[in-house]
Amino acid sequence: MPPPVAAPRLLLPEAPALVAGIGRGTLLTPDGEIETLSTRDLSRRLDHLPPPMLVHAPATARRIGLPPFAASFDLLELFAYALPAQLAAPTPRGLALALDLDPPRDDEAAAILLPDIATAILRRLSGSRTSMPNRDAAILAAHLGKGMGWPWAQSVLAALGQSDAKPSNEPLKVWRRLPEWEETAQQPPASSFTVSPSDARRRLADILGEGAEQRPAQADYASAAALAFAPREVEGEPALVLAEAGTGTGKTLGYIAPASLWAERNGAPVWISTYTRNLQRQIDQELVRLFPDPEERRRHVVIRKGRENYLCLLSYEEAVSGALPSRQLALALVARWALATRDGDMQGGDFPGWIAELFPWGHVAGLTDRRGECIHAACPHWRKCVVEHTIRRARTARLVIANHALVMVQAALGGGEDRPALRYVFDEGHHIFDAADSAFSAEISGGEMAELRRWLLGAEGSRGRARGLRRRLEEVTGDHPALMPLVEEALRHAGALPGPGWNSRLGDPAEPEEHEDEEGRPLPGVPAATNRAEAFLRTIAAQVTARSEDSDPGYDAECDLHPLAPGVAEAGAALEEALRRIETPLKALNEHITNLLEDPDAELELGDRIRLDTARRVVDRRALRPLAAWRAMLSALGAPPTEPGQRRPHVDWLALTRRGGAVADAAFHRHHLDPTEPFAAAVAAPAHGLVVTSATLRDTGEDDPESAWVEAEARTGAAHLPRPAIRAAVPSPFDYAGQTMALVVTDVARDANQTAAAMEALFKASHGGALGLFTAIRRLRDAHARMAPGLEAAGLPLYAQHVDAMDNATLVDVFRAEEDSCLLGTDALRDGVDVPGRSLRLLVYDRMPWPRPTILHRERRLHLSHGRPKAYDDAIARHRLRQAFGRLIRRADDRGVFVTLDARAPTRLLAGLPQGVETRRVGLRDAVRLTRDFLSQAAPAPPSIQGDRETR
Repeated sequence: MPPPVAAPRLLLPEAPALVAGIGRGTLLTPDGEIETLSTRDLSRRLDHLPPPMLVHAPATARRIGLPPFAASFDLLELFAYALPAQLAAPTPRGLALALDLDPPRDDEAAAILLPDIATAILRRLSGSRTSMPNRDAAILAAHLGKGMGWPWAQSVLAALGQSDAKPSNEPLKVWRRLPEWEETAQQPPASSFTVSPSDARRRLADILGEGAEQRPAQADYASAAALAFAPREVEGEPALVLAEAGTGTGKTLGYIAPASLWAERNGAPVWISTYTRNLQRQIDQELVRLFPDPEERRRHVVIRKGRENYLCLLSYEEAVSGALPSRQLALALVARWALATRDGDMQGGDFPGWIAELFPWGHVAGLTDRRGECIHAACPHWRKCVVEHTIRRARTARLVIANHALVMVQAALGGGEDRPALRYVFDEGHHIFDAADSAFSAEISGGEMAELRRWLLGAEGSRGRARGLRRRLEEVTGDHPALMPLVEEALRHAGALPGPGWNSRLGDPAEPEEHEDEEGRPLPGVPAATNRAEAFLRTIAAQVTARSEDSDPGYDAECDLHPLAPGVAEAGAALEEALRRIETPLKALNEHITNLLEDPDAELELGDRIRLDTARRVVDRRALRPLAAWRAMLSALGAPPTEPGQRRPHVDWLALTRRGGAVADAAFHRHHLDPTEPFAAAVAAPAHGLVVTSATLRDTGEDDPESAWVEAEARTGAAHLPRPAIRAAVPSPFDYAGQTMALVVTDVARDANQTAAAMEALFKASHGGALGLFTAIRRLRDAHARMAPGLEAAGLPLYAQHVDAMDNATLVDVFRAEEDSCLLGTDALRDGVDVPGRSLRLLVYDRMPWPRPTILHRERRLHLSHGRPKAYDDAIARHRLRQAFGRLIRRADDRGVFVTLDARAPTRLLAGLPQGVETRRVGLRDAVRLTRDFLSQAAPAPPSIQGDRETR
């Protein structure tokens, strides 16, 4: 037996440790001295020290007020390299929790802990140095050390016991080491065995295990959800269950019980759809109860998202091929992750979102297919593509965890890469209206048209992977030369779309039409500003500027489509004709490909068939569908305008997007008046059964319970299905009256200084764990600037959306990990905040979250409110308040205070808060005292609650 191999010696850098505060930093010098210094003093001190050890260099520099660090020992870089595909909040406390270290109490303790965190990371790397992902870790680290001077290179090499490793960038070519997917036979049709309520109860009991607490409400919920899994009796009439389950019911396992049983019995997947990526991840974690074995869970559970969420191997390969030294580290961290990831998901999966924040914009973001550039079967990495792997696994899975956007966009496109599901569960069902509104809408904008031009013509001199249609189809046209003239014809007319620099010309005067030939092509030597798309955009910009009520250049603007300003109809007709000239040859191209595929004498090989079919589908989805939608919108410009009060199926309007005081884009928008109509037709009606569920399906502020259900049916599409929905409601087990307090502060004026001062006082009263929600970004930023110094002095770190160098998901992770931190965000952030425990104990609204008074909202409140426009506004605001309030209590021992600083808050809106919650109107001084006293009380002993993600 060979002697045991001695563990390598760990090598730590002789570096100061730095922890950031607002306008200050805490420094642990190599000599062991602790100092807390102002920005100015710290800058001078660092000039005479080696590069510091820290966590999240960009965020550290921004919080302190220093310029970006030229070099640093960023522990996040080391963590991502040594422990790929593992998640941690990007703070000293977050890393400590991920590494099973005692979390620090304050900034001094955090600075002292940083070297211990580095040691723990290196020790774990050393212990796993023989695993597959670490096979080439040493030569890659040596490459990073030699090529770009990565500060951690020598420490990594020492931990791996290979200090003499020869540098090589070969490990960056990760596509060579990934497995290929294999095609399988088509799945047989699903059976139609039912799942009875008693079956669902038994499956739920099996999931929870023996000895679990009996929870009648959860079992009742599972029984109700099972009714959506009965065999469909009539085509177009699915069994639809609307199930409201109060927070803490155990909703997730309640619907997983019948869903998993139906999938198991009938040999087809059930699609579970959520509105947020965060909930997708939580449901996946909850399924450990059903499939504790990781390999079994991988076979039976698949997370599906849009293609833009996943690593694109072709984009990655091209980045590696042309990477400058400054990008090598970002690519190396991605390469390390790619070997360890579960499914290649870079947005909300096991890819730490903060990796992208450590580098200049685009170093990581450009590695996903955000522009629809995928060339599918023509890609050299197609058989290793992580998206294709996921699509094929989803076909044989039992449960597919998707999101509303993917489900609805695929339906809007007439089918996507996944086969239509027979059974759905729509969690976060209260968002169906909003998700459908986004998926089933259209816009003609400079950005959208420029993207199509880029897709057709390529990058036109700029760097990037925009190949253009000619290169994208070169394999197909090489084998079938008759297709090339049709491609060339479409490209000849693509110059009518907005050209490079189009948005800088939006304010230019209109050019005469004689600058185009008789076929609509720009004449040689004529500026690009003469093309028809840009001419139309300028007429839009002129109409909006003339008619918008808001002339502030810092805000977007909009106006009604009708009456049309002079020149809009003519410019629209010219653009419609230009689009027709692009569309006609592309239609002929697809028809020619279809004829080839259907010709029995063509004798096409399998690979050729796949390439032809892929080309047809991509041209249809990326070009023909938007062109058809745009032409329909433009042709309608000549239709008679709507009479006042007249209802039409669509709402049309014009809008300007402004950035930095300048016009960045102009657009013609079209939305369905009621977006649940296309949702019901394209998604719900073809299915056999659906569960639509949420903790807040109904407007509980309605006096009439029947009206509350009718409103829920209207906003979920149930009202547009022939078969009545089955209604079910299960109350929350939480004691909201005892666990929460709701306050309206009556003496704070609508003034930026007073709002910030009031919020700061409340945050101090709760000693952090506070979330401040704003209804305007400008007020959020102003409040952050005013609040940060005082909170930092009190030892309460303040983070903010639109301020900190972190994305929303990272901010929430930090807020969750840092129990006494505070977070500011817009009202839209509330859905991403699922923070059980002490990390969220106070929620403060600056103002009532009324719906924005847009043209689209105006039309909906007029036509969808059943003659009660005020009640329509109230219902939206009440729903947002209820959703925000629900963030406070996620488990039985949580305590929380809900405050609004809007003295005008109507009592009728607060009636939508959970039953038993009484709202008190008090002055700020009393609100501060009540908040401090309530949160200092001991929490009640929690009952044992099992099977609920919201109670972990």
